[in-house]
Amino acid sequence: MRKLLIYYSYTGNCEKVREVFESNGFEIRKVENKKKLPKSFFFGMMTGGFLAGIKYKDKLVNFDNVTDGYDEIVIATPIWNGRFCSVLNGVLDQVDLTGKNVTFVFTAGSGAGPKALKRVNKEYPEAKVIFLKEPKKYPEELKKLESL
Repeated sequence: MRKLLIYYSYTGNCEKVREVFESNGFEIRKVENKKKLPKSFFFGMMTGGFLAGIKYKDKLVNFDNVTDGYDEIVIATPIWNGRFCSVLNGVLDQVDLTGKNVTFVFTAGSGAGPKALKRVNKEYPEAKVIFLKEPKKYPEELKKLESL
């Protein structure tokens, strides 16, 4: 059974998620956006939140969008402004998740993302969703991944 983690990390929270899945035998694909966010955390979050709000689809750098042959796909990404980050919008624009066992792992300062959950339920009704509150700061949050 082939398992794949596709992830994007801005502040390092999804890097913690990656460590868990890597140690559980998942193949790993890190996503990088072509246009980087500002280095200042404040301006990065403001820009990222705005782009999430308008459902912007980031251009990705050397992204391997092939998902054929994978039985399980986990997509880990931050939630900005309660929504999918623009990098995730770019990923979902390129991958075919039809017929796949999909789980979304979202990291957020609040540990929630109601608009993101609503979108997953609408567009990927069979997908599982796990919200983690800043696993870099609260490593005990990673225990939520044990069910996968």
